[in-house]
Amino acid sequence: MTLRVRFAPSPTGYLHVGGARTALFNWLLARKEGGVLVLRIEDTDQARSSEEHTQAILHGMEWLGVSWDEGPYFQSQGLDRHREAALSLLESGQAYRDFSTPDQAAKDREEEVATGKRNRRARERADAMTPEEVEARLEKGETCAIRFRVPDGETVWKDGVHGQSRFRNEEIDDLVILRSNGTPTYNLAVVSDDAEMGITLVLRGDDHLSNTPKQVLLHDALGNPVPSFAHVPLILGPDGKRLSKRHGATAVGDYEKDGILPEAMFNFLALLGWSPGDDREVFGRDELVDVFSLERVLKKSSVFDFKKLEWLNGQHLAAKPVKELVEQVKWRLTEKGLLPEGPATGGDEAIDLYLLVDLLKVRARTVEDLLDQAEPYFSEELEYDPKAVKKQWAKDPEGTAERLARLDAEIGDIDWDQERLEEFSRGLVEEMEIGAGKLFQPLRLALTGSSASPGIFDVLVLLGKERSRNRIRRAVNILRSGELPSE
Repeated sequence: MTLRVRFAPSPTGYLHVGGARTALFNWLLARKEGGVLVLRIEDTDQARSSEEHTQAILHGMEWLGVSWDEGPYFQSQGLDRHREAALSLLESGQAYRDFSTPDQAAKDREEEVATGKRNRRARERADAMTPEEVEARLEKGETCAIRFRVPDGETVWKDGVHGQSRFRNEEIDDLVILRSNGTPTYNLAVVSDDAEMGITLVLRGDDHLSNTPKQVLLHDALGNPVPSFAHVPLILGPDGKRLSKRHGATAVGDYEKDGILPEAMFNFLALLGWSPGDDREVFGRDELVDVFSLERVLKKSSVFDFKKLEWLNGQHLAAKPVKELVEQVKWRLTEKGLLPEGPATGGDEAIDLYLLVDLLKVRARTVEDLLDQAEPYFSEELEYDPKAVKKQWAKDPEGTAERLARLDAEIGDIDWDQERLEEFSRGLVEEMEIGAGKLFQPLRLALTGSSASPGIFDVLVLLGKERSRNRIRRAVNILRSGELPSE
């Protein structure tokens, strides 16, 4: 039998981390087993559903690389089928009409709270009515809900994650399956849709665990093949509580905007609640398909660790082809007005964006981080890190200015390549009888505005002779003016 799984988000919000992880686990399992992933948009809550959220969900899945094989189907398209299922249960005696008034329903709930037990008052009232009484009330125009008659006993299934699971049926209320306005409730709609779409495994979060016995009972009552079920533990925030907006961005789109790569988010989500069984943490999509299995899904909740996500992102960033990263950095620089005409601004020398990105990516954690590091190379008015100024310039501004001025005066006539620049600069350090750091660290700050950068000779080559000397002279003027940048 072909494995058929589904991802069924509600378009009442954006694709959040928990939903994306569920979609990803279903995708991995479908790809591993040669199965089918069905995408179903559960849009029956028309008041809260929106096209914007639907499109955000589709975009989030596409960005992650979690492609679906069938769909997207919309739950609202199956309303007639849902109603037919409810009426068939009514006809077979497995459901009943509930004419309870709000006051009666409130008293039923009060009794349950007082006794700590489920009661069947609505069922008792329904069973006390004759078919003629029911018909008479309907003819008067009285509205009623349809409730499923939960049978005695217990409901048992073998959960793909938690193993043997059981619920005592007496703890399950006679659930409403069709509201008094004729709309189906969640559990009936889901059961009808899963049967219609031939779903063989329902893989979802632990928050749906209490729905499973209800859905198993409904499948049985309707004569459907009962799918297998597997429930993955919830994702927690660093404080041990369920992940929510208070922990920061939880919509997948937010991480995309923050410069997280889709392959890194894919890798990270796969490790939230699943273990490969060894110490490996960096995986590509194909590798994850090969090793993923339900048997290694953890029973314990996992914690969302943003620092680990950034670290993983850095690993994937470093391994990513430079050409792909250049395109992402290029449009961001253009958006900021730093590349209005192309890959160079200021002077006649073009900055090699490919070389720059290749040098910077090993130090970056996100695309935005990469952009932040790249910006100073294109900025006309370089800003200096105050902490670096205090450490590299402020202790000896006059001496630092003299050393940088001498470098500028003597460097102009040499060939501008990495090997020659290093040979000359190290020779100059020996002549001045100083440690290399006395020249190279102040120079790094003059060229990039920071105390951290790729190799200083790589930086000189990247900036080119004219731009490099202009920046050195600007630094000399600032140092001699005595007006150093400060916090």
